Amino acid sequence: MPDTDRLRQRLRAAEQEHLLRFVDELDPALRDALFAQLEAIDIEAIPSLVQRYVRAAPESAAPADIEPAPCHPRDPADPRMPWDAGACRRAGEALIRAGKIAAFTVAGGQGSRLGYDGPKGCYPGGAVTEKPLFQCLADWIIAARERYDAAIPWCVMTSPLNHKATLEFFEAHDYCGLPREDVIFFSQGVLPSFDMHTGKVLLAQKHEAATNPDGHGGSLLALHASGALRELATRGVEHISYTQIDNPLVRVIDPVFIGLHTYDAASSGEMSSKMVPKAHAGEKVGVFCAAGGRVMVVEYSDMPEELSRATNPDGALRFNAGSIAVHMIGRAFIERLNAGKGFALPYHRAEKKVACVDPESGRPVVPAAPNAVKLEAFVFDAIPLCERSVVLETSRIEEFAPIKNAEGADSPETSRRVQTQRAAAWLEACGVDVPRDADGEPDCTLEISPRTAMWAEDLRAEKTPRTIERGARTAL
Repeated sequence: MPDTDRLRQRLRAAEQEHLLRFVDELDPALRDALFAQLEAIDIEAIPSLVQRYVRAAPESAAPADIEPAPCHPRDPADPRMPWDAGACRRAGEALIRAGKIAAFTVAGGQGSRLGYDGPKGCYPGGAVTEKPLFQCLADWIIAARERYDAAIPWCVMTSPLNHKATLEFFEAHDYCGLPREDVIFFSQGVLPSFDMHTGKVLLAQKHEAATNPDGHGGSLLALHASGALRELATRGVEHISYTQIDNPLVRVIDPVFIGLHTYDAASSGEMSSKMVPKAHAGEKVGVFCAAGGRVMVVEYSDMPEELSRATNPDGALRFNAGSIAVHMIGRAFIERLNAGKGFALPYHRAEKKVACVDPESGRPVVPAAPNAVKLEAFVFDAIPLCERSVVLETSRIEEFAPIKNAEGADSPETSRRVQTQRAAAWLEACGVDVPRDADGEPDCTLEISPRTAMWAEDLRAEKTPRTIERGARTAL
């Protein structure tokens, strides 16, 4: 039984006692659910959150002294910043073989923006096979395990909304071909949603406080709080490959990137990132910048327009390094972020409409305008906390085909197109005849699994067709 009096005292001290306003009206099951939810919330942290983020609105403008972040070019021989890709690959491969690397996928989202009822990771991602996004990423891990004869744990962060459905998917799909003991699930945390005028935590229902996921930055807190980070430590894991679920082309285990993160002199081995050149000045992606000697990501909404459009003498965008949410993160660095009295990352404030109940009458409230402040942490805010951080340029066609929207940019259609473009380039490099239309685009749909080829050089002529038929749907 919960200590009701003690809980009420804690809420009163935080000026949130209204959350128990209707407790006497609840049946025992709903009352216990409310108590369990409130016990899981860091009640003592609420006053400082209200003071810092609700009563105040912290500015998130870009620093005045920002410059483009130094980025390791895709071509390691580029004279702007040459680097030893071969040495990095060897260093990364040695770490993989030694069991020092884990994969970590943030998969707390639902497929609602795609018109899909279920976890986004269950949504079809393969251009031809339509295999689920979870399987797209699992195949990378399987390919790396087989190539390097290594155990590679996979941490999958769900959310309270999709945790049960995600576990059911993995059970039904035999853990996507991975040993079940090597797939570690945990749910991301939540934060209270606050009334933007009073700072009171909103009541979603009489028996439930309104909460929202704590953002992808909360993944680093959840790794620690869930015990997953401790589990990785016992397995000897030293570095974690961070990806999001929506990109079927993401290189979940990339030895060159791992090696750059750990081997290159410019890196501290704490947190490293990949970037792609922005498609255009107005593209809505965060941009890698540098200020005060530290690398950081500036959100597109915080970037002054004159800087977004600024160009170099050759006409290229000056601030061109778009973030694709792919990182290598040292396990010890995550432990440091979680050390001491609190989690190190700041929260970002967003004003939203949140349906709730009136705390006095209990009547439903459906707001016509934003009534709530939601808080979330961004994982890239950890980058400036590193001693040194490196950024590696990569290619959209090679590694970035996200599925976020039902139509338009970053949709299933655009993802299929990019997957096909990459596969066509790989096949043509292997001597395969790929049909193209009048605009030079592949006139077919193609998909190459990482279990067939992790890189273009893995393809062998004897294992590929000589010709792809026009209009064909071919998966290798």
